[in-house]
Parts: sequence; structure tokens; C-alpha cells
Amino acid sequence: MSLSTAIQDLIPADFPGNSRAWVYQSSRPFSEQQALEVNEQLKQFYQQWMVHGKEVKGWAGLLFNRFIVLMADESTHEVSGCSIDSSVRVLKSIERQYEAKLFDRLSITFLINDKPEALPMNQVQYALDKGYISGDTLLFNNLVDTKKDLLDNWLQPLSQSWLSSRLDLKVAG
Repeated sequence: MSLSTAIQDLIPADFPGNSRAWVYQSSRPFSEQQALEVNEQLKQFYQQWMVHGKEVKGWAGLLFNRFIVLMADESTHEVSGCSIDSSVRVLKSIERQYEAKLFDRLSITFLINDKPEALPMNQVQYALDKGYISGDTLLFNNLVDTKKDLLDNWLQPLSQSWLSSRLDLKVAG
């Protein structure tokens, strides 16, 4: 099974494509036991997620032991302000509890040998130059912002990503 098929299977089908999505990447993978605990905390959060006293149709999960994905169907209530703050509080709590950074945007995760591997942004060009990654290496694009975008563009070749314009993608020789 390909990872893109796995992503399709992990994301709830009963959310419209324009549902809002947020992706938070952990600075390290969670153990299997930690993943169970984190998923339980996320479930408790989204089952009582509210916006202005009204229930949010939400979902959250830890994917590939590395990414926390939150989704909200905004067809009845737009998620903003306090409701987003409440999700951030849960994420900050998980950060403290498991000593993992979830808000570090200076780390990029690639799919290497079928596993998510994070690299500091300032080492991506070095990894390219040394042949550890290439323009075809799949990158997790955590800038996706809807369910459709998550399904279609979360995993994309480095050469087609937002990062490509900042790199020299010529094959090292």
C-alpha cells in the first residue's frame, strides 16, 4: 500500500473537501504507547471542541507517529479565535508531556525508505548535494490547509514543493 493510499484511509471520509486542516509536525517520533495516549487526548479534545458554545464537527489524530492533524468541518460554524486557542492549548500540553516540539517550522520532513525523516531546514541543501535526498524525494508539505489539500498535496516531490525555489536542485556530481 502506498503512503498516499494510507493517508486516504487515515483521514475521515465524512468531512467535506473544504474542511479546514492543520498539520503539526513533531520534532521526534512518538513511541507506540505514546501514540495511543496522544490519540486518546486528541479524541477527548475534538469530541468536546466548541465554537461560541456550539459543537464543532472536528477530528484529530497522530499520523505516522510524527504528525498531529486536526480537521474541522466549517460548513455550520467557522473555527476561529478561542476555538483555535483551545486546540493550541492541547498541543502545548502534549509538547510538555512528551518533550516533543510541535511548533518548530525550521524542520522539514521527507519520506525516506518509507519512513518520515526530519531534517533541519539549513541541512536540506547539504542532503541534496550528498545524494541523501533528491528532487524526487517526497516532502511532507505541512502548509496544507484543507482536507482536499491534505489528501492531494501533503506528500509531494521536493522539486514541486514550496521549498524548491530556495534550493539548487541540480543533481550533485
